[in-house]
Amino acid sequence: MQSNHLPATSQPIASVYSNYDLLGVYAYYRLMLSSLLWVMYGTGVFSEVLGTHNPQAFFYTSVTYTAFNLLTLMLLWKRQFAPKTEHIFAMLCIDIGAITLLMHASGGVDSGLGYLLLVCVAAGSIFITGQISTALAALASLMVIGQSVINAYTTSSSNKELFSAGTLGILLFISAWTFRYLANRIKSTTLAAAEQSRQAEHQQRLTHLIVERMRTGIIVVNQHNDIVLCNQAATQLLHHDSSYLDAPRPLSDIPYLEEQLNTWRAYPHTRSAGINIDGSGRELRISFSRLEPHDQADTLIFIEDSRLMAQQAQQLKLASLGRLTASIAHEVRNPLAAISHASQLLSESPTIDGKDTRMTEIIQNHSKRVNHIIENVLQLSRRKSAQPEVVNLADYLNSFLNDFTGNRDVSIDLELQSADIKTKVDPSQLTQVVTNLCENGLRHSHSHTGNHHLLLKAGTDEVTDLPYIEVVDDGAGISGEHIAHIFEPFFTTEATGSGLGLYISKELCEANQASLTYYMNTAGKSCFRIDLTHYQRIF
Repeated sequence: MQSNHLPATSQPIASVYSNYDLLGVYAYYRLMLSSLLWVMYGTGVFSEVLGTHNPQAFFYTSVTYTAFNLLTLMLLWKRQFAPKTEHIFAMLCIDIGAITLLMHASGGVDSGLGYLLLVCVAAGSIFITGQISTALAALASLMVIGQSVINAYTTSSSNKELFSAGTLGILLFISAWTFRYLANRIKSTTLAAAEQSRQAEHQQRLTHLIVERMRTGIIVVNQHNDIVLCNQAATQLLHHDSSYLDAPRPLSDIPYLEEQLNTWRAYPHTRSAGINIDGSGRELRISFSRLEPHDQADTLIFIEDSRLMAQQAQQLKLASLGRLTASIAHEVRNPLAAISHASQLLSESPTIDGKDTRMTEIIQNHSKRVNHIIENVLQLSRRKSAQPEVVNLADYLNSFLNDFTGNRDVSIDLELQSADIKTKVDPSQLTQVVTNLCENGLRHSHSHTGNHHLLLKAGTDEVTDLPYIEVVDDGAGISGEHIAHIFEPFFTTEATGSGLGLYISKELCEANQASLTYYMNTAGKSCFRIDLTHYQRIF
């Protein structure tokens, strides 16, 4: 059974944006930087720059800094590069302190190592939101200026270094503000894009769910007549298995549909004819529409069960029939009552002979028959619109048999495919149909075998996934020449029949978007089948 709920979103929109992927890159950068400075110092590369002021301090600082960076990388790896903000702030403070010590050991700002602080401050603006990133720039500036002041007092360096330190401090603040602005812009853009992506994903899921839950068949084909999309209703209506849901497939697998599509493409203003694919009398209405206003666009194919349109036509027919039967009630019923009453009085006359008595009996019998026909027509015209509700056929048929059989000398077997066979139908109208079919079946079974026996079956069709009821009798069956006319009004093969029973039953079925058909089953027995609608279908 298909779910009525949308799939849950994978993650909240607030967690979509994250700079922790860049944190991994920065962690590798720190380790490579400290290792490179250590190796360069140990091999004597740039010996005129690195560690010139205090070689021992440079060596121990670079070794300690490298070990710390390696440990930090391992911890970040263990936490999947998702540490707390406090941990990132502490890491950046250590970076600023270590680079400042390396710069001081190499002679101060003029060594050029101080410019590595720009990377630390920029990283802080990216990884940490708010004013904390500015605090990192302030900390780095104070440490640069502080070490320059110390150098000025402990060495014979000129005031030029203080100017360079001040310039570097300004650059640090500019770097912090610039990257903070860029990070905020990127974050807002990323969140907006993520929100749009989430909305698009939600719309896609919603559209997919709507298409799947629609009882109208939907097929999308491209310009090469390959099936791009096919919903469950289409496979059920066309009597194909669910493998057609696994697009793409060639539309040539459904030749009659491909033929109609090609005809529509050649003559787009031509209305497509209905298709009867299973011989049950249920007609499918096919319509086409392009998704884009050009010849290369995909084509949308709608497949609808014509029973809904038949139901609407039936309502119009009943309205007309109601007006007709009102005239019948006044123009036919009253004179008929007078004829019947007169024949009854005539039969009671003491002077009437036996031959005339037989004539009055014929008048009485035919009057009753005509009156029965009028009653059936009036019943049809007075019938209210269907009031469908969800019905479990297993429970319904068990209850129906208890009421129908009562103390009658009849034998009705019930076969249920399962205990849960749901449909949507007006229970009172369904009872009227099943009662009429059972009465007919029992009568024909008795006339052919001498026994009042029936078989009632209910289940769900494996192809259409629609519920059904079958009434199987032991009668002689209906001749081939009569099958096409059995649902026509006033058609009957019995001398005493009105010819309206099956007609009314079929009309009641169509009013409930069901279909009533007749066929001979594999055992050679007469079978009337009611194909009902899905219980989740909207009337």
